[in-house]
Amino acid sequence: MNKLTLHDRAALVSRIIAALFGGYALAALMSVATLALPMQRSNAVFSGMLLSFLVYAGAVIWVFAVRSARRAWAGLLVAALPLMAGAALVGWRGLA
Repeated sequence: MNKLTLHDRAALVSRIIAALFGGYALAALMSVATLALPMQRSNAVFSGMLLSFLVYAGAVIWVFAVRSARRAWAGLLVAALPLMAGAALVGWRGLA
């Protein structure tokens, strides 16, 4: 029977945290960033809500599909950057 080393356990815990909290953060950013799209506010809110479920599921799959926990966190950060820009645009316009 194989024993998991401390490094393996830490990587697994890091991936779980990335999936739970990083995925949630991406989904929340997606919901807010869609308010910057040129559409009616009610449609933007509905679209953001639907897209957030896809983004969360994709983030969880991504975190466990890459080779290392470091790449998982890096991928979440890269995906979050344009969403943060869109969310900031919403905040500056006062659309929220």
